[in-house]
Amino acid sequence: MKLQALRDRLLLQEDLNFLLTNRVPRALLTRAMGWYSGLRSPWLAALSIRVWRLFTDLDLGEAKQQRFNSLQECFTRELKPGARPIEPDPALLASPCDAIVGACGAVQGTQVFQAKGFPYTLQELFGGGPEAAHWAEHYRDGSYVTLRLTSAMYHRFHAPHALRLDEVTYIAGDTWNVNPIALQRIERLFCRNERALLPCTLQVPGEPVLMLVPVAAILVASLKLHALGTLLHPRYRGPDRIATDARHAKGDEMGWFQHGSTIIVFAPRGFTLCEGVTTGRRVRMGQRLMRLPG
Repeated sequence: MKLQALRDRLLLQEDLNFLLTNRVPRALLTRAMGWYSGLRSPWLAALSIRVWRLFTDLDLGEAKQQRFNSLQECFTRELKPGARPIEPDPALLASPCDAIVGACGAVQGTQVFQAKGFPYTLQELFGGGPEAAHWAEHYRDGSYVTLRLTSAMYHRFHAPHALRLDEVTYIAGDTWNVNPIALQRIERLFCRNERALLPCTLQVPGEPVLMLVPVAAILVASLKLHALGTLLHPRYRGPDRIATDARHAKGDEMGWFQHGSTIIVFAPRGFTLCEGVTTGRRVRMGQRLMRLPG
């Protein structure tokens, strides 16, 4: 009876979490959060951070600055030099961000999982159409890893290897929460949310192409890429495909989320996850993530 009562309590908490973070006007709340976090007021930022710390494990000990003019400055904070050593082995990909590892492993044909029992197809994630079909085939039977950034984490992401970013594809969408509770309830959630496709050509023999897919979520639907001169967000009305010519060394900063979200990394057949990269594990930007073929 005690075990059943504990299960009922946990389910009740999950139901409440789901209702409070999903069955709400998501787009309106996301815009409101963007406006609020951008207000330039040091005392308001300090007060907001104090409240934020009551609900998260926010740690600013590694932050380059300790005083912020806005909440957004805290969200997108830089770290002190050397706070994230980069894996030096050229045979390994480094994690592009601090994160909790979600679903990961081998791509099954062109199907992957957001959570146990909740599959989605690469073609749908990549937006549908001939171009999406091309990329889906490119990662057939490859490897993937889902990296979820919590609100308290370092929100900047970096190049997992020396690479060239040739284009960015922006896909408008919803802003469902991407926490584990929502991933176990909303089918094809990543395929519904706002996201971007970043095909990255690695600067190694054969020039394999990784695909980084930053996915937005409630309260966080703005993506800043250094390769672009514009901010990607729900009210963006520019071209869906944007040509770039950005080259990054391994560990170079590529951009940031305004709050926190998810990055899914796809690699072609032959890449494998490094030992210890498993669901639920915390990784830091720069730590080993995948091994290159050969």
